Amino acid sequence: MHNLRVSLVQGETRWHDPAGNRDYYGELIAPLHGITDLIVLPETFTSGFSNEAIGNAETMDGPTVAWIREQAAKLNAAVTGSVQLRTEAGVFNRMLFATPDGNLAHYDKRHLFSFAREHERYAAGHDRVSVEWRGWRILLQVCYDLRFPVFSRNRFNVERPGLPDYDLALYVANWPSARSYPWKTLLRARAIENLSYVVGVNRVGTDGLGLHYSGDSAAIDFLGHPLSEAADEEVVSTMLLQAAPLVEHRAKFPAMLDGDAFALKD
Repeated sequence: MHNLRVSLVQGETRWHDPAGNRDYYGELIAPLHGITDLIVLPETFTSGFSNEAIGNAETMDGPTVAWIREQAAKLNAAVTGSVQLRTEAGVFNRMLFATPDGNLAHYDKRHLFSFAREHERYAAGHDRVSVEWRGWRILLQVCYDLRFPVFSRNRFNVERPGLPDYDLALYVANWPSARSYPWKTLLRARAIENLSYVVGVNRVGTDGLGLHYSGDSAAIDFLGHPLSEAADEEVVSTMLLQAAPLVEHRAKFPAMLDGDAFALKD
């Protein structure tokens, strides 16, 4: 396990403009070639968080999936973020994780935001998904998932005896500034309780519904200390997540050994 360079891309997503957003985020991440391992875009980065965007939901054969794969290959880094994608089972808020070798994993948002009636338009995912990239196990999560700690609980993995099943949790979001304090607090809580790094990437600006987003994207270490915190502005920041301190902390303070056994059920 080596150190991991992670780039947080906090942008002002255009409302219902997939092509424009692909161009916009493409320009933001173009300078990252050779200086990062992982690029994290916000939730619904092609449209903004909108129930009405369901009408323009793409498929896995559409331009955005092709674009994220192209970016990963071109930048020699994994690229992740969520978009609305249509399948035979419905339209999902799907977090894509593309790597330069052409592989593509995805996680479908499990906890739909009923406060905004997301559950009336979108299908909920079922599976908890983690991926392996450059020696790190990475948990994929979307926005509202942050409020449900059981779902993101770091558990033992039979393939890695004695170690939790992820080292880094990613949360991509469209989290309004009215609830920015919970966002910042819960990111720290998830890091501390799971003995892992946490990266949360949110958008900025005002969307088509008049909701303001203050960003507050952050990289948090396993003790809850911020390694990077973004203000209310467009920003791309690259952080180095160090492997050795994480391994040492888990060895000295193995709280995961005292965790309760449980299984997730629908």
